[in-house]
Amino acid sequence: MQSQGKIVVASQHYPPDPSTTAAIMAEIACRIAGDREVVVLSGSPGALPASQIGPGKPRVVAVKNRIAGKAALVRRGASELLFAARIFLALIRELKRGDVVLTVTAPFMLPYAVAAAARLKGARSALVMHDLFPDVLVMAGILKPGSIVTRTMRAANSLMFRALNAVITIGRDAERPLLSYSGMRRNKIRFIPNWATLTPAPRPITSDNPFRQAIPARFIVGLSGNLGFTHDPEIVFEAARLLKDEPDIHFLLSGWGIGFERLKQLQAEANLANVSFVGRVEDAELEAFLASANLWIIPYRKDVAGVSVPSRFYNLLAVGRPVVLVSEPEAEAALTVVENGLGWVVSPGRADRLAEAIRAASRSDDGEMTARAVRAAARFDRVTALNAYAVLIDELLDNPDLAEK
Repeated sequence: MQSQGKIVVASQHYPPDPSTTAAIMAEIACRIAGDREVVVLSGSPGALPASQIGPGKPRVVAVKNRIAGKAALVRRGASELLFAARIFLALIRELKRGDVVLTVTAPFMLPYAVAAAARLKGARSALVMHDLFPDVLVMAGILKPGSIVTRTMRAANSLMFRALNAVITIGRDAERPLLSYSGMRRNKIRFIPNWATLTPAPRPITSDNPFRQAIPARFIVGLSGNLGFTHDPEIVFEAARLLKDEPDIHFLLSGWGIGFERLKQLQAEANLANVSFVGRVEDAELEAFLASANLWIIPYRKDVAGVSVPSRFYNLLAVGRPVVLVSEPEAEAALTVVENGLGWVVSPGRADRLAEAIRAASRSDDGEMTARAVRAAARFDRVTALNAYAVLIDELLDNPDLAEK
């Protein structure tokens, strides 16, 4: 007999927020709501899209939230701490013994609040780990490895991982850093990769693509999405500078975040003719935008392995485009690129090698790379991933001792 406990999803990002995290958490919540009662504690105000409303959908409760700009670190930290406190109080009101609460690592204080509330109420808890803190902040140079803040966060992580019943990783490389925490055990870790939101199929490069029409170059290099603390915008701009005298190659950039602000600053100073910016691309135009470039860049800083996985990666493959990934070779996306022959992996900090990879891609005659990319994207299947989430939730609801074995 099925347990009657409910599932509570706690997420700062949820529709109508257009972010990838919001879309992923909504997909998970809606899949589970087909079998169980689901309540979403959302930090994203506004009307839900029609696809998120109606019978068999989650009940969404808005939690007051005010997000400061990414560059305003102190204000942002204070607002995220306040949001985590509000989620904690909402969970204390909402949770009952035997329920399951699912959350995500954005903002990084949220999982602590969720794990504490679940433990106090006798509920079970699971964390979808998109980024590992404080490792992300150390990687970005914001924290020192041995600082008191870093040590405090790592101690808090050990307590949190001990309290959590399950941690869902989206990259194979996450297991090693997770197991460095005393509160984590291997049987708590579940690997469920993210998926492409676009249907995997080859999209031809056409001259009438609206994003290509104003660019005379034959070969377009694209960069898209959020550039946060884990990304290196300067390596992209320096590669563009190194390739500025090759008229066949052009950089098309669209996104948001502190990294894109840095890119715009660099372009304002240098005014490179081979660099163009377009505004943030809405969902309705995403497929055309991703199909406009011949090659896509994902630029990470060093030490990314096990810390962060680029969700945008799967949609780039879905449209049949090769990628050049800036990261260590043991990172999840790098492993996928090399194992499947999907492009190039470049060491962080080496703009010269990034430029060489782009130049090699512009001269490549590997016509099978498109087909390989589409086949790889098809393996990151939405239904398979969502069913894995549903199975895990059922196990947590029906087997209270799941993570204690």
